[in-house]
Formats: sequence, structure tokens, C-alpha cells
Amino acid sequence: MKRCFIFAAGTFYGLRERPASGDFVIAADAGYRICRKEGIQPDLLLGDFDSMEPPADCAVLCRLPVEKDDTDTLAALKAGLEQKCDTFYIYGGTGGKRLDHTLANLQSLLFLRRRGARGFLWGDDFIWTVIEDEALTICRRVEWGLFSAFCLGDRAEGVDEEGFQYPLKNAVLTPDFPLGVSNHILKPSARISVRKGALAVGWELAPLD
Repeated sequence: MKRCFIFAAGTFYGLRERPASGDFVIAADAGYRICRKEGIQPDLLLGDFDSMEPPADCAVLCRLPVEKDDTDTLAALKAGLEQKCDTFYIYGGTGGKRLDHTLANLQSLLFLRRRGARGFLWGDDFIWTVIEDEALTICRRVEWGLFSAFCLGDRAEGVDEEGFQYPLKNAVLTPDFPLGVSNHILKPSARISVRKGALAVGWELAPLD
């Protein structure tokens, strides 16, 4: 497993997993400020720099055009994939004034999954990932911890949720009815699976000290 840490320009709620030796660290545009705050030296700084001017002392800099198809965060994900990373931790990818970027980053988790990697999007005491045609076991982090699942696509078939307040068995989730919102994890570990389709799944974390 090779990990990639990406620091984006959204809201930073605190560092829950810290980069270690061998991890690849990318600052996406103003996400560089988070790195500076946390004392982290990125291996790569990239972006169109509409949020900040790049520092003069940055050794590895990739300036992207302002008019482009990729967001800065998606460009960072592609750079991490080029480094053969298969596990991605994204900080600063939610919150702020840009709901559109939060939604884009949730979609980007599916981009990663379809390329053999898994991404984790850290929010405010919440974490998101994507599953497709597979199962995921989740360890409960807080009593009565919240959990939600949303369909990414036309429909998700054969959805099972075990260990939750509201279990599902062979259910169908669609994007026009949020059946999977606001469940609770009851068991020490719970399991979400989908036979066909993709789901964005998120669960509650214990508050940071």
C-alpha cells in the first residue's frame, strides 16, 4: 500500500492521519497553507493559483492553466496515481463556500475507485469513501455513530446494510430518493455492500481533542 496525502483549499477540520516516511504529499493550490500550518513539507505543489501565489522557495511546483477540465484536487489525484499510490487521504476537500467542490471531490472518489485505488475524504468529524460492486466493513468510532449512503449513478442494486439501526437487505438505492441518509451504527463493526452500482458512504468519527 502506498499512501498519498492531498491538502486542498477547502475547510480544514484537523489532521487525523499524519504523513509518514514513504508517503507522497501533494498541496493543491491554497492547500499549501494547511501544510505550512501543520509543519508538513509537500513533495509537490500544484494548482492554477487562483487562491494564492505560489511560494518562491517551493522546490517542486506544477502550475496548471486556469481554464481546464480538471479541478486542482483531481489533478492532484492523477499525480498521485502516477506515483503508483493506491490509498488517498484528502484534507480540505469539503466545507468552505463551495458546495460544488465538495460534490466534485465526492465524484472524484469514484474516479479513484475505478482505477484500483481508494480515497478517503475527511470532513467535520466525518469521513467519506466510495464502494462499487463490493462490500466494506466499518468500525464504529462513536456510540450511535451516524452513517449515510448515497447512490452514485442511475441505481445501486443489491444493497445490504448489517449492524445498523435501519438494516437493508437486497435494497435498491436511486439518486432521486435518499433512502440511505442518517442511519446509525449499532454494532462494533457494520457492513455495507452493493451487488451492482456505486455508493458514496460516510460515517461519523470521534471529535478531535
